[in-house]
Amino acid sequence: MSDAAVRTVVTGLGVAAPNGCGTDAYWTAVRKGISGIGRVSRFDPAQYPARLAGEIDDFVAEDHLPGRLLPQTDRMTRIALASADWALADAGVDPREHSDYDMGVITASSSGGFEFGQRELQALWSKGSRHVSAYQSFAWFYAVNSGQISIRNGMRGPSGVVVSDQAGGLDAIAQARRQIRKGTGLVMSGAVDASICPWGWVAQMAGGRLSTSEDPERAYLPFDAAAHGHVPGEGGALLVLEDLESARARGARVVYGEIAGYGSTLDPRPDSGRPPGLARAIERALADADVAPEEIDVVFADAAAIPELDRVEAEAIRRVFGPRAVPVTAPKTMTGRLYSGAAPLDVAAAFLAMRDGVIPPSIGVTPDPAYDLDLVVDEERTATVRCALVIARGHGGFNSALVARAVQPGPPQ
Repeated sequence: MSDAAVRTVVTGLGVAAPNGCGTDAYWTAVRKGISGIGRVSRFDPAQYPARLAGEIDDFVAEDHLPGRLLPQTDRMTRIALASADWALADAGVDPREHSDYDMGVITASSSGGFEFGQRELQALWSKGSRHVSAYQSFAWFYAVNSGQISIRNGMRGPSGVVVSDQAGGLDAIAQARRQIRKGTGLVMSGAVDASICPWGWVAQMAGGRLSTSEDPERAYLPFDAAAHGHVPGEGGALLVLEDLESARARGARVVYGEIAGYGSTLDPRPDSGRPPGLARAIERALADADVAPEEIDVVFADAAAIPELDRVEAEAIRRVFGPRAVPVTAPKTMTGRLYSGAAPLDVAAAFLAMRDGVIPPSIGVTPDPAYDLDLVVDEERTATVRCALVIARGHGGFNSALVARAVQPGPPQ
C-alpha cells in the first residue's frame, strides 16, 4: 500500500483546557460559551501590564500521577502525561499490548518547562548550585513531554518534538501522520503548553501581543474593531493517531475522523514586498486532502486579535473561500491562546463538532464588518460538519493549516 493510501485517523482524545479538564468537560463548556479566562492566580500579576490568563484550576497532579514523577516534572508535563492517559483510555488502547517500537510520540512545544526552570534558577541564586535539582537538566526542555510520555507508556518508536510556536501543534500532528504512513502503528501527538509564571509571563509580554485589558469578557477579541491583543492560556490536547485499517481491525471504540490534509508555509520578511503565506498554506492543505473549498464546512481560525494579523487571516480566508462563504469560529476566545496546545485543541473541537453536528461559538466578539467573515458568535450553530479546516500561525511567520474530515462507518468486524 502506498503512503498516500494509508488514512490516518484519530481514535482517542485527551483534553485539558482552562474551561474544562477532560474532553467532556471542555466540550460542554465550549458549547455553552463558558470562558476559563480570568485574573492570573498562579502568581501576583499586579506589577505587570497584562493580568489575565486562561488557567486550568481543576487539575491536581497528585490525583493523576504517581508521586515519583512529581519532583521531576513541570506543570506542563504533568498535564501532558494526564492528557496522554486520557487519550489512550478514550482510544481503548493498553500500551502493554502493543510492541514498543510500533508506538511513537510526536508533540510540539512553544516554551518548555518554564515554571520548573524558574524555580531552579531561584534556588541557584538564593541557595547555590548544590540546591538545584538534577531534573533541571531535562524538565525545562522542549522535548520533555514527548520523552516522559514515551517512558511512561513504553513508546519507543519514531518520536520527536516540533518547535514553531502556535503553528507547532499542527506541524506535530502532520509529522505523526507521516510516521503512520511509513508503517508505525500508533502515534501520540498534539501539544500541551503551560508557562503562567513570572519568567514565562515576561517572555510572552516581550512579543508585544498580550492584551492589557482587565475585563475578561472583552480582553481577547479577534476580528473585532476593538481587538488589542490576545490572552495567553495553558493546556492543549493530545490525540491517538492510527491508520484506519488497523484501527478497525482492532475494533477501535470510536474513530473521530481523519487527518486528511496539511499544508505549511513561512512568511517572507516584512520588507520584501511579497504577500503573506497563509493563503498558500490553506490551499496546500486542501489540495493534500483532495477537497474543494466548498467542501469545507467550518474554519477554526488562528484568531490573533492583532488588527494587522486578523486582516491577513481574513484576507486569506476570503481569497480561498470567498466573502462570508464559510462559517468561521474561534473557540479559543474561551481559553486564551494556548500556544502549541491551541491548534490540537481546535482539531479535537473540530472532530467533536462533526460528531454532534454543531459549530462552537466565538464569545465576546462583535464582528467587524470590514473583515467580511461569517463569524459564529455567542451561541453554537447547528450544522452538518463533515470537513473542517484548522489554521495556526506561529510568531516569526509560521503558517500551518490542517483538514480534518469525518470517516464513514466501516464494515462490521
